[in-house]
Amino acid sequence: MSNFFLTLYNDRLFQIVLSAIVACTTSITAIPVIIKISRLKNLMADPGERSSHITKTPTLGGVAIFASTLVSYFLWENPDEGQLIHLSISALVILFFLGVKDDILILSPKKKMIGQIGASALIVIFADLRIENLFGIFGIHEIPYLISLPLTVFIFIALINAINLIDGIDGLAGGIGMISGGMFGLWFYLNGHYALACLASSVAGSLVGFLRFNYSKTSKIFMGDTGSLIVGFLLTMFALKFIQLNIEYRFNPNASFSAPILAIVVLIVPIFDTLRVFIIRLKDKKSPFVGDRNHLHHILIDSGMSHFQASVILWTFTLISTILFLTISKTTDNTTSLYILFSLFAVYMWISHILKKNIANRKEEALKNDSEATDNQNKIPSQKELATS
Repeated sequence: MSNFFLTLYNDRLFQIVLSAIVACTTSITAIPVIIKISRLKNLMADPGERSSHITKTPTLGGVAIFASTLVSYFLWENPDEGQLIHLSISALVILFFLGVKDDILILSPKKKMIGQIGASALIVIFADLRIENLFGIFGIHEIPYLISLPLTVFIFIALINAINLIDGIDGLAGGIGMISGGMFGLWFYLNGHYALACLASSVAGSLVGFLRFNYSKTSKIFMGDTGSLIVGFLLTMFALKFIQLNIEYRFNPNASFSAPILAIVVLIVPIFDTLRVFIIRLKDKKSPFVGDRNHLHHILIDSGMSHFQASVILWTFTLISTILFLTISKTTDNTTSLYILFSLFAVYMWISHILKKNIANRKEEALKNDSEATDNQNKIPSQKELATS
């Protein structure tokens, strides 16, 4: 019996699954404590003009995500850990303190950007995690070193902030992080990268625990900038490592030639949403960095959906898109897949436009009805006027 438990303890799949369970349990255990402290010290977000909430809510859910991810990851000895994960954890600590300060005291965008660049550059330069190859997209393969460095740091910054931008309704950022972390974790496990699989399952598990409270009516908490920075960084690291590990597609039958496209598709919601709002803001001659309610999740909420319904639609879009591109990847080259992705983005833009137009028409109709009702009320003579007449 002892041999059975020893064998089970050393089984990689068991370790990865248990890491997810421990992360979920730790998150569920820690969050009520964080909520209590947040309420006692008034560390809560006030509902603003763009907010989809009407009550003050604690914003330090990212503290639980950070702690539960690391606790569950460090349960095991991971011989294939390497410099990348060591430096990634160092970068996570930087982003953790950056996020906590922003959630409690508010940090200037400039300082936040410097911190993100520093954390990203740490693993891009010292762990050599770079976009080295475009896998034949538009005929491009190898990318020069001096171009790949700033390009990879830019991708980190863009995706970290894209995750932050979709954190506008309950469950969306957490759910996308959970799904993406689970997908990358599964691929890492199937291809023998156990340390990465363990870290990915840990963050996915911690987000499952977070979602239990993010959807709660009595014990609600947001992940805040702490959570979005950590989740965004880890998902970007997983995506870039997934691409880097598949560069040997010409020689390894298990490697994926469509790795860059698949990495984009797994993160399709934050990427599409960020591109869309930036295009609209630039078209309207506004700063792309000034917030508004043009995000698709806001449009779905304004269309009458609940937070859960809007999130499920976008989670489902992620899953269906991933299955679609996995299906066509074996018969389609990357340039063609990219054109298909552009077409999908055009459909995404069109649907968002139609929904936004319907909301505007309903508001206009409601204003018209209110105006007519007011006019009719003014035309009805009062009791005093009737008596006088």
